[in-house]
Amino acid sequence: MNAVVIAVIIMLVLSLSRVHVVLSLAVGAFVGGLVAGMPLENVTNAAGDVVQQGIIPVFNEGLKGGAQIALSYAMLGAFAMAITHSGLPQQLAGVIIRKLNGGEGNAKGEGAVKWLLLAIILCMGVMSQNVVPIHIAFIPMIIPPLLLVFNRLKLDRRLVACVITFGLVTTYMFLPYGFGAIFLNDIMLGNIRSAGMDTSGINVMHAMAIPALGMVSGLLLAFLHYRKPRTYQNNTTDTEDNRAAVQQQEPSTYRSLVAAVAIAVCFAIQLLYDGSLVLGAMLGFAVFMMLGVMNRSAASDVFGEGIKMMAMVGFIMIAAQGFAAVMNATGEIQPLVERSMALFGSNKGMAAFTMLFVGLLVTMGIGSSFSTLPIITAIYVPLCISLGFSPMATVAIVGTAGALGDAGSPASDSTLGPTMGLNADGQHDHIRDSVIPTFIHYNIPLMAAGWIAAMVL
Repeated sequence: MNAVVIAVIIMLVLSLSRVHVVLSLAVGAFVGGLVAGMPLENVTNAAGDVVQQGIIPVFNEGLKGGAQIALSYAMLGAFAMAITHSGLPQQLAGVIIRKLNGGEGNAKGEGAVKWLLLAIILCMGVMSQNVVPIHIAFIPMIIPPLLLVFNRLKLDRRLVACVITFGLVTTYMFLPYGFGAIFLNDIMLGNIRSAGMDTSGINVMHAMAIPALGMVSGLLLAFLHYRKPRTYQNNTTDTEDNRAAVQQQEPSTYRSLVAAVAIAVCFAIQLLYDGSLVLGAMLGFAVFMMLGVMNRSAASDVFGEGIKMMAMVGFIMIAAQGFAAVMNATGEIQPLVERSMALFGSNKGMAAFTMLFVGLLVTMGIGSSFSTLPIITAIYVPLCISLGFSPMATVAIVGTAGALGDAGSPASDSTLGPTMGLNADGQHDHIRDSVIPTFIHYNIPLMAAGWIAAMVL
């Protein structure tokens, strides 16, 4: 069996067996390299020239490719914690709760509150990926105090989970800002270029527009599916979280202004300069320090907490780059492409479906779309070139295959985050209420939309 296939299978089996993803990637890379006949160390001739690459040097060299991505995540984590330290999210939560607590009274009023609430949560999910790049950090601050309101409105929390996940996933796979800049520009286009395809002139938003519409259709189906009232019990946790939010002090005008300036600086830098996510987050963090919202003694702790929050994701992406480097060095990708060509023949439709389905399996196992891309790109790009897919269609296939499975994976931030907030009172099951609903409503439409994009672009 092909060494690349064996490596991916081992990585998936270990991940699904709850072996840590970083270790699963490392083990898969070493096993794949050994199966391909690679030595552990470089083999040199008498002149000292490398005649055969070793697994360890190749893996270590590949790790360097993930350093920029991991640093971007670390800086965004620090910036997110600075925003949290300013007290703005907690104060905003208090404002929302105070307004919503008085918004019920009649059926019409409750309906308006329900749609307003879902719209606010959707906007927060979208902005958490770019404008205020704090990822899932907003969920435990905003959602638990709202549970009592959800209960009064008899709002199905499965719908809330779908709304949050839509904001988290669709935003980074379509908009090239914040985390989207990492996913679309740094990882996807960077790895596609490394795999031998010219991406100059490609607009990633155009390439990912059809898959993004698939996610929109899934959200609309979720609104339809979970429109009926669902009853939850008001317990002590709901009441206490709600009361704590109500008692939050009114937002400080000065601190709110500083937070707005920091966010604007971070976002503006991303718009002005390519690959400037680290600089933007760093300058945003500096704004909090220079304007006195965060003193020097607290800055180190806040920065450290932010790095801790995002460190795991960064390590996974670094390990994925090492895995991809070893897979490239095995020399087994081209034979895999040739066998796949023999299997598919000229059937581009079947090839596109297979690539998307494999991407779904890989991401479901790893739990991170960002880590899937380096693994699948090395295989998919040569295959797409051989089958005659256009560069735009190739970008759509790779991007969709990477995003598939993020919604619906038990180990993904996009499902763990919503559960973290919605299950604060113990009434939201991770698998039944987050994983299964998001899998059904997003992966199926995204698979169909990605296939259509591959055929028409």
